[in-house]
Amino acid sequence: MKTERVTLLATKEFKRFLETQAKKEGVSVSELVRNRCEDGVSENEQLLVELTAQVAQALLEGRNALKKANEKAESVIKELRAKRQEAATQR
Repeated sequence: MKTERVTLLATKEFKRFLETQAKKEGVSVSELVRNRCEDGVSENEQLLVELTAQVAQALLEGRNALKKANEKAESVIKELRAKRQEAATQR
């Protein structure tokens, strides 16, 4: 049971922000503040952290795939040039 009162002075803008956020989450301003402070990280923030990690992993995999594809393309180009050179010398 909540038994202690905390008074917080804020700007009008910050109060409106808290009220807007509380309304979006369907809770009172007090509940919003408790949830944000007690839980540390909101569900959306945790999701953002997870998505950011997934994007970073996808970028790493993409870079590696691109590097391998580039190496393969360079190898094929080198092979084609050698064959062209060989064909030119046989004429």
